[in-house]
Amino acid sequence: MIRKYLTALLLWTAGSCAAGPIQLHPDNSHYFLWRGKPTLLMGSTEHYGAVLNGDFDYLKYLSTLKADGLNLTRTFSGAYCEAVGNFNITNNTLAPADGKLICPWARSDQDGYAGGGKKFDLTKWNAVYFDRLKDFVQKANEAGVVVELVLFCPFYEDTMWNLSPMNAKNNVNGISTVGREQAYALKDDKLTTIQKEMVRKIVRELKDCENLYYEICNEPYFGGVTLAWQAAIAQAITETEKSLGVQHLIAQNIANHRQKIEKPNPQVSIFNFHYARPPVTVSENWGLNRPIGDDETGFDGSEDKVYRREAWNFLLAGGAIFDNLDYSFSVGKEDGTGKVSAPGGGSPALRKQLRYLKETLEHFDFVKSKPVEGFVTKGLPDKATAYALQRDQWYLAYISGCKGPIEIQFNLLNGKFRIEWINPKDGKPVGSQQIQAHDTAVSVSTPAFEDDLAARISTQ
Repeated sequence: MIRKYLTALLLWTAGSCAAGPIQLHPDNSHYFLWRGKPTLLMGSTEHYGAVLNGDFDYLKYLSTLKADGLNLTRTFSGAYCEAVGNFNITNNTLAPADGKLICPWARSDQDGYAGGGKKFDLTKWNAVYFDRLKDFVQKANEAGVVVELVLFCPFYEDTMWNLSPMNAKNNVNGISTVGREQAYALKDDKLTTIQKEMVRKIVRELKDCENLYYEICNEPYFGGVTLAWQAAIAQAITETEKSLGVQHLIAQNIANHRQKIEKPNPQVSIFNFHYARPPVTVSENWGLNRPIGDDETGFDGSEDKVYRREAWNFLLAGGAIFDNLDYSFSVGKEDGTGKVSAPGGGSPALRKQLRYLKETLEHFDFVKSKPVEGFVTKGLPDKATAYALQRDQWYLAYISGCKGPIEIQFNLLNGKFRIEWINPKDGKPVGSQQIQAHDTAVSVSTPAFEDDLAARISTQ
């Protein structure tokens, strides 16, 4: 009887929102601790509409992520949506069909919302939305998936602002009359109050969830979003959670590609970048002792190798989060088998490759590792790159952007080593060799390879 009780308790804890939020790892704050285990986050996410698009079957989507061995999804709160055709994305989950937008605010009794149906009342909450949001996070938790909940997104074009409930044309409250580039700039006190109240409501509703962290705003370097406004939103999260006796991590999206962070907001624990290639932004911000994420990439054509290479490079440079936009997920194809018609890629095959990378890093005991600069000292062809992690006298290295065989030099500590060469596409070994190093560069010959090659290097 006691054994049955303990088993049931463990299952409940692993599948509920009660075990404590994901946090920074106490021994290495470049990574996470979740459910008592060192964690890095790997996702292949639909285009952020899982909650706000009423036609999207998120149960099937989350089941697919679980089956594919991935543990991150990124989703938008519903304060922002897109129009059909934006960014040349066919079957865009961020562009709900008419009348299918589900967002935090309740509909009024007045017709006239630009996206179909009644206008919004920004003083009332939509119970259907919050039930759906909480169920999504809960079901993600049961699937072993962490949710990065993105609270806001800039309005890149008038087509997005024209669909926003925060545009006075779409609500019965006369809020807001500022333009789309002033919506997130503390220019309209009434609008800012509405935004903060939305944040506080979401935070209260999700207070018990363990598989959750908040991102303030997607790509705030567009659309007039100010640092002062971002700080105000972070403060609203922090103050609300303090009153509730909980604390979830807060992420800030810093830049596309790279940027050295000079004055980090002390309330922010995760620094996200988009399209972080090459991943120099990791080394530039390593001294912050915080997780660095590449939490969006996906406008680089359909080839799996482009995203696989970015993921390996970023995570072996010391990154903690990688999330690829996967356009094979759409309404009706929530199992990720849809035909991609978008500027980016995504496929079941890519998700298998990302899963292998995640498992490789977990087996390497990444939380005890650190990135090694200059690991390959000689022999890389032009435009090729190499990144490596080191754990004591163990190494995990990755070479991309060239073909082999090639003759290169590894910078190893003194000792005898075994190199196991691996194909990153499928995780299969493609050769091995023994070498002797003397605290200096040692020459090695790689096997033949196309595009990229990984190596596990261990002491004998």
